[in-house]
Amino acid sequence: MKLSTKSLYGVRALFDIAYNSTGYPVQIKDIAKRQKISQRYLEQIFQLLRKAGIVQSKRGPKGGYFLAKKPCDITIGDVLRATEGPPELVFCLSDRLKGKCRLLEHCVTRPIWMEAGMKMLEYLDSISIEALCKKGETLGIEKDMPNDIMYYI
Repeated sequence: MKLSTKSLYGVRALFDIAYNSTGYPVQIKDIAKRQKISQRYLEQIFQLLRKAGIVQSKRGPKGGYFLAKKPCDITIGDVLRATEGPPELVFCLSDRLKGKCRLLEHCVTRPIWMEAGMKMLEYLDSISIEALCKKGETLGIEKDMPNDIMYYI
């Protein structure tokens, strides 16, 4: 199974929001710039993530996207399901393509592919966006804080 860039970029974008957000909505243009992803493509991905309840949006000059849940409650598996749908490692696992295989009822390999897909999702569900943020800190990734925030001592 090959994941599309929708999943890869979706995970990177959510990491970006969680890592760089100071509690305010983040604009797509800023995410696109930091992550080097097309702004138009990100807009399409965010529609899928919004539909899945992973992000929410706020309109207006100070608008943008923000996480709908805590980073610890969003997993890479959530993003995969939102952007790709259920994992189907082989064609016969898809409900709409089941009739294409003549050995479906007596196939010895189909259960293996089903279990492999479930184990992959189980692993991806064990990794949260919060874990990615901790990894980012460990790697020394610099945070990009908004310029319009004033700090007072």
